[in-house]
Amino acid sequence: MTTSGSTALRAFAVVFAAGFSAPTFAQEIGDPIPDSYICVFKPGPINVGLEARTSLAKVGGQVTHVYQHALHGFAAHLSSAAVGALVAHNPMIDYCEQDRIAGIPDGATATARPGGGGGGGTTQSIPWGVARLGGPGIEAGKTAWVIDSGIDPTHPDLNFDGSRSKSFLTNDTSVADANGHGTHVAGIIAAKDNTFGVVGVAAGAKVVSLRVLDRRGNGPDSGVIAAIDYAASGVAQPGDVANLSLITTLSQAMNTSVVNLGATGVFVAIAAGNNAADASAYSPASASGPNVYTVSAFQQKDTWATFSNFGSPVDFSEPGVSILSTYKGGGYATLSGTSMAAPHLAGLMLLYGTNFVTGGQVSGDPDGQPDPIAVIK
Repeated sequence: MTTSGSTALRAFAVVFAAGFSAPTFAQEIGDPIPDSYICVFKPGPINVGLEARTSLAKVGGQVTHVYQHALHGFAAHLSSAAVGALVAHNPMIDYCEQDRIAGIPDGATATARPGGGGGGGTTQSIPWGVARLGGPGIEAGKTAWVIDSGIDPTHPDLNFDGSRSKSFLTNDTSVADANGHGTHVAGIIAAKDNTFGVVGVAAGAKVVSLRVLDRRGNGPDSGVIAAIDYAASGVAQPGDVANLSLITTLSQAMNTSVVNLGATGVFVAIAAGNNAADASAYSPASASGPNVYTVSAFQQKDTWATFSNFGSPVDFSEPGVSILSTYKGGGYATLSGTSMAAPHLAGLMLLYGTNFVTGGQVSGDPDGQPDPIAVIK
């Protein structure tokens, strides 16, 4: 995934958000959120919630999230002067970083279609990306945790798990998808193998909505980390998959939380980004650790997608151009981006963990190290 706050991202927002009122926080991916910070404690035994509240009581501020599993720390509304005082006078604080806007990678556009079938008809189609990987596969009882804009909870082509779904937006408790992106990601992973619509890589697997992005596809880094922390709390089991088709500027706190989620045995699929740039400059794309995989995108004939990020953080390349999948409102849409590539790998990991095989490599990789293509055995 990528971020730059570019004109392309704003064009994407218009596709989905025309007619809505202005958001209450910064517009562009990577923009700082005024008076909002993420603070991380040094290693050691600590009552995170108590220490966070006690620390803020001394300098002035309000806790918005407490992290106890993937990260030991908190997010808070407080002034920059209060942050300075907090770090200077509390030896338990390791660091604090500015909270920023995370969001859907730049440059995607949607062609939406109504419900009732993959092209508005009554028959099921196998999207080319699923077919390229040798799918669909038979799901193995695992769960996909979609950290995104939400999921359409009544989409007939998805096995939606509402009991474990949760919103991490401080101003909206709904887990439903007001954008379309999260539902699209969920369908690539796990759309049902039935008689209509589309079919996912791990057909019929449960999908959980961890909503961190609003109807425009934006949300605070602090909320993304809160969703990762929730997944790491034990609700997501070893062998489950978390998908992160979103991006922000480089964040130590976010990368650390992703690595710690992978350490619990949950597989993590991450979009590399759509800036045609080195993925090392972005989070969570630059996160690296056991069970954590960053994914670039290719188009048909295994040719590099020119928008895709590249570089040493990338582990695999998967289909990411003109991908048909489920969409909000019970419909279907075609989207392009590394956001679409990552859930292909997420579906594979639901089927096989990391015991999958590679089936070729992409041509035209800008870094000169062609990314391998993971496929169904």
